[in-house]
Amino acid sequence: MEKRWNILPCDTEQAARLQESLNIAPILCRLLVQRGILTFDAARDFFRPSLENLHSPWLMKDMQAAVKRIGKAIEQGEKILVFGDYDVDGTTAVASLYSFLKKQAAPGTLDFYIPNRYREGYGVSKTGIDYANDNGYTLIISLDCGIKSIDLIAYARTLQIDFIVCDHHLPDNVLPDAVAILNPKQADCPYPYKELCGCGVGFKLMMALAEAWDLPDESYLEYIDLCAVAIAADIVDMTGENRILAYHGLQKINNKPSVGIAAIIQQAGIKSSLNITNVVFMIAPRVNAAGRMDDARKAVQLFIEPDATAAATLAAELNINNTERKEADSSITAEALEMIAQDDSFKNRKSSVVYAEHWHKGVVGIVASRLIEHHYRPTVVLTRNGDMVTGSARSVSGFNLYEAIHACREHLIAYGGHFAAAGLSLKPEKIELFSATFDRVVSETIEPHLLTPEITIDAPIALPDVTMKMYNILQQMEPFGPGNMRPVFVATRVCSTQATILKEKHLRLNIAAGTGQITAIGFNMHQHYPVVQPGNYFDMVFHIDVNEWNGKQSLQLRLLDIRKSTD
Repeated sequence: MEKRWNILPCDTEQAARLQESLNIAPILCRLLVQRGILTFDAARDFFRPSLENLHSPWLMKDMQAAVKRIGKAIEQGEKILVFGDYDVDGTTAVASLYSFLKKQAAPGTLDFYIPNRYREGYGVSKTGIDYANDNGYTLIISLDCGIKSIDLIAYARTLQIDFIVCDHHLPDNVLPDAVAILNPKQADCPYPYKELCGCGVGFKLMMALAEAWDLPDESYLEYIDLCAVAIAADIVDMTGENRILAYHGLQKINNKPSVGIAAIIQQAGIKSSLNITNVVFMIAPRVNAAGRMDDARKAVQLFIEPDATAAATLAAELNINNTERKEADSSITAEALEMIAQDDSFKNRKSSVVYAEHWHKGVVGIVASRLIEHHYRPTVVLTRNGDMVTGSARSVSGFNLYEAIHACREHLIAYGGHFAAAGLSLKPEKIELFSATFDRVVSETIEPHLLTPEITIDAPIALPDVTMKMYNILQQMEPFGPGNMRPVFVATRVCSTQATILKEKHLRLNIAAGTGQITAIGFNMHQHYPVVQPGNYFDMVFHIDVNEWNGKQSLQLRLLDIRKSTD
C-alpha cells in the first residue's frame, strides 16, 4: 500500500540550546526535543532512568485505605482473593501481588482467580464473586479490571465481600463502591503519573505495603521484570515511571529473570539480550496464548512457580498454545483475505466486515489487525459463539472505532471497547444489516486521508551521518514504545550500487554513503525492486540497525518504505 510520510516538526532553537549543553550530534538533540527532553537534567534522567525517581505510592488516592484494609485482612487471617484479567497485564499483575502477599499471609488464606475468557468474559465476573463467597473469601483485590464493575462490586457487598480495585482504564463518572480504588486516571487522584498499566498500579501497591510493613525494597523489586513485560505487552506510554520500570525490568530479565520468564526465554530459543521489541513479539504472545487457546490460570502458575523444572513444563504448554494460536491466526487470515479478494463489493467499501462460523474466537482480534495490514480499513472479524455471533474490531490510526460501532447499536446485543479496538456480539440474522450500517457510518465519518496508512518520521538524515557512535547513543534511548518510539529517518535522492531479492520477497541493497556504502534490508519489500536499481534515485524511510555476522557488527538500515525521487 502507498503510505503517507509525515515528518515531525522540531523546535530548532530548543534543539540548538540542548546541543550546547549535551555536546552530541544535532540530530540526536532533535530527537530528544521531540520527546519533550529540553534540559541537561532531563536528558540525564532519560538516559539513566533511576528507581529513586519513582513517585511515592502514597500520592495515589485511596492508597492509605488499601494498605489498611489488606493489613487488617492479614492480621485477622481473612481469606484474600487476588483477581485479574486474562491478558499479559492482568496475569503478571496477579502473579506479582499474589507472590508478594503469600510471604506475609497465613497458609491457606490467599488464592488467585483469572476469569475464563469465553465463559465469563473480560473483567470482574459474577462467577468469580460467587467462587469467593462459596470459599469464604472476604476481600477481593482486582488488578487490571474493576473500575467499571459497579453492579458486580455492589453485589459483592451484599455478600460481605470487600473490594480493592487496582485499575488503569479510564473511569466513568460513577465509580464502584469499593473499599479503595487505586487508579491514577481518577479525576481527583493527585498521583503525578497517569499512564501506569494494571501491573504498574499493583507494583505501586506493593511499594506502599513494603513501606508500611517495614520490608526491604527487594520485596517488591523482585517482580519488576514481570512489570516490564506488562508495560511492553499493554503498549502503554514508555515515558516517566513506565520508562524507569521497563528499563530496570529489562535489566532483571537479561541478568536475573524470574523462574517463569527464564523458562519462556528458554522455550523461545532466545540467546541474546532482550529489548522491548523482543518482549512484545516473543514473550507476550506466549503468555496471551494461554487465555486465547486454553486457560490463562497457567500463565499465573508459571510466574509464581519457584521450581525451574515445573516452570519448564508450564512454559512448554504455553509454547504449544502459542503454536496453535499462530496456526489459527495464519489460516483464518488467509481465508479472510481470500473472502475479500473474491467479493468485488469490498473494493467500494470504506470498511471490512468478515464472518465465518468456524473461526476460533480467541484470535479474531489478531486477524482484524492482520487484515488492516493488507486492506487499510476499520475492520470487524466475526465468528459463531453458540447461538450468537461475536467478534473483534480494530481501527486505523485516527478513527474513533468505538463511536462507529456505537452508531450501529440497534443491530447489536452488546458491545464495548475504546478508540482503537472493540468487541461486539449480535444475532446471526443481523450480520448483513450490521455490515451495511457500519460501512455507511464509516463512509460518512472517516476523513479520506485516514484510509492511507501514515509513516511518522522523526528526522531527515544524510547517510554519511549514520555512524556507529550515533547508533550507540540511539540504543541508549531504549526502551522504546509510545511516547518514545524507535527513531525513524528519511534519506532522499539515494542510489544503490547493488539490489538483490532474497527468498523471492525481501529486498537487500548496498547504498552509497559518502565515500563508503551501507547495507539496507527491506522485509517483504520486493515490489520496490524496479525503483531501487543502480542508476535510479529514490527516497527511503528506515530505522538504523546493526547486523552481526561472524562476531562482527556493521551498521544496517531496516527499510520501512521507498519512493522514487521526484526532484
